[in-house]
Amino acid sequence: MSIRASDEDRQRVMAALERHTGAGRLTLDEFTQRVGLAADATTLDELSAVVSDLPADDQHRRDFLILLLVAVVTLALLAGFLVLR
Repeated sequence: MSIRASDEDRQRVMAALERHTGAGRLTLDEFTQRVGLAADATTLDELSAVVSDLPADDQHRRDFLILLLVAVVTLALLAGFLVLR
């Protein structure tokens, strides 16, 4: 039994297709075709097939690294405040 895709899942795949097209991995024709497939996908398996031949998206990794950096800076500022107090 396949898991049904949500609108958010489809939007996430379409955004990934935009990034891959901008990076030169897809032509505009391929992009158009794949966006159509993503829009029509009803399961996560169908969505995965749309991007299966493309490298993994690094967006989540970047988001995590930015969040980690913010946390480290916040802790450093807090430690500095406590030392000065």
